Amino acid sequence: MCCHHKQRNGAAFGNNYLNDTILLRNGDIIFQDLDCGELCDAIEQVTQGINGAKLSHVGIVMIDSLHRTFVIEAYGDVKKTPITAFLNRIKTADGKPKVLVGRLKPMFQSLADKAVRAAQSFIGMPYDDAFLPDNQKYYCSELMYDCFKKANNDNAFFSLQPMTFKDPTTHQYLKTWVDYYHKMNLQIPENVAGINPGVISRSNKIDILKLWGDVSGYKKVIQKNES
Repeated sequence: MCCHHKQRNGAAFGNNYLNDTILLRNGDIIFQDLDCGELCDAIEQVTQGINGAKLSHVGIVMIDSLHRTFVIEAYGDVKKTPITAFLNRIKTADGKPKVLVGRLKPMFQSLADKAVRAAQSFIGMPYDDAFLPDNQKYYCSELMYDCFKKANNDNAFFSLQPMTFKDPTTHQYLKTWVDYYHKMNLQIPENVAGINPGVISRSNKIDILKLWGDVSGYKKVIQKNES
């Protein structure tokens, strides 16, 4: 599950912020802490990101033949978004993007370019508001799942998990989800196999390389070789 609703504060910061970033590679996975209101809050409440990160969106980095950087994402319909527009979508109070960058571990790097080509083949597909599998629509993390599955000779690369829409404390459905699915006249797909940005961020097949700005809840783990 992912959010694609309009965020609360989307004012742009200067594009020169890119000068302070790591060098992105084709096939990097970029996670976002969107502030889109109740739906993003509900997603973050029932999912768990790496080191406590509150993540509600994810896309894949594409670098074209002219060395321009884009993110292919299911944000509305599946689309190719310039990296500056992606980073400018949501910012902290001091003007920094709320983003984590992940990269396939070296043993899986051969899949990076293939996953990007797969992602390009999905551009134009409609957004999956219902978060349901196999309906020719895509929510953001479902797009990542299918891209890497296609790159991996149609073998699952990331793991699906039973989805939950219940408050982890009360074990009752969150009102946001009850209202959301009622408006679509659909049953809540509790325990249906799905995926979310948090699950992908915690995969042992990727490394988290960079925190841009301030992702809510994220606690950086200091490695032994860091000073």
